[in-house]
This record gives sequence, structure tokens and C-alpha cells, in this order.
Amino acid sequence: MTTVDAPAATALPYRPGVGILMVDAAGRAFVARRRDLPDAWQMPQGGIDPGEDPHAAMIRELGEEIGTANVAVLAETRGWLRYDLPDRLVGVAWGGRWRGQEQKWFAARFLGRDEEIDLATAEPEFDAWRWVDPETLPDLAAPFKRRLYEQVLAEFRDVIRAAR
Repeated sequence: MTTVDAPAATALPYRPGVGILMVDAAGRAFVARRRDLPDAWQMPQGGIDPGEDPHAAMIRELGEEIGTANVAVLAETRGWLRYDLPDRLVGVAWGGRWRGQEQKWFAARFLGRDEEIDLATAEPEFDAWRWVDPETLPDLAAPFKRRLYEQVLAEFRDVIRAAR
């Protein structure tokens, strides 16, 4: 396992990505438990492929992670939000190329039925999912993503309120 020391980590760029705060008709947020971090629940998120725009990446990530992209986009963050990996993961995650992610976040309403959600995708990342009160998201997330989730909630507060 290769690691990068802290000064070298700050020289690494952020991986471009997207995240999705998906709400149901009751205004509850979708969250899934990571297979590799069983104590951590997260919203769908992932990298943007070269030449791909954020909206297309969001649709692709939903399909890859939860088996459906049956959503209507409600809003997107004004800018890009960042999180840093913990020191123990820098130099390990994503082949050691990134220090964290810089993400464009989308709020989206799930238009389908729960039965459409299928975690048994080609490369499964999650082993369970549920709908939760959006305010609980930071407490469910991995510690290094909690501040990011607080920023997402703050930016989408009015959207979440209107979804209820």
C-alpha cells in the first residue's frame, strides 16, 4: 500500500465528481450503505468522465450505483463543493491521483417506485439502502464527508422544504 505524505497530498488535484441528494415524494433522502465502509451511509456520487458534463455524469452515476435514474432535477449547487480524503486514504484511493473530490451536487426527486432501486449493479458499491430525514445525513456519513453533507443540506434547504 502506497501512501502520500501530507505536504505531497496538498499538491494533488481534486477529482471532478457529482453527488445527488435524491428525495422521495415525502421529502425523505435516499442513502445507501457502502460495502467497504459498513458504518458509513452516503448519497449517490462519483467521478465525471473526461468530456462528460456534470448532468450526464449524475444520470450515469445513478444508473451505475442504484440501478435507476428515474428522477427530475430540482436544483444544482451554485458552485463546486469539496472534501478531502483522510491522510490514510490519500495515495491509496483512486490510484493515488487525487486528494479528494470537487463535486457539483444535484437535488432530484425520485419519480419511480422503490422496487426500481436495485443495488445489484455491474459493480455494486452498496449493500443496503433506505429513505431518511435529510437532516440526519451528516450523522450517517463517513466522518470526512460530514462537512460536505452539511454544505449540501444548507444549499438545498429550500428545495428540501418544498419537496415535503
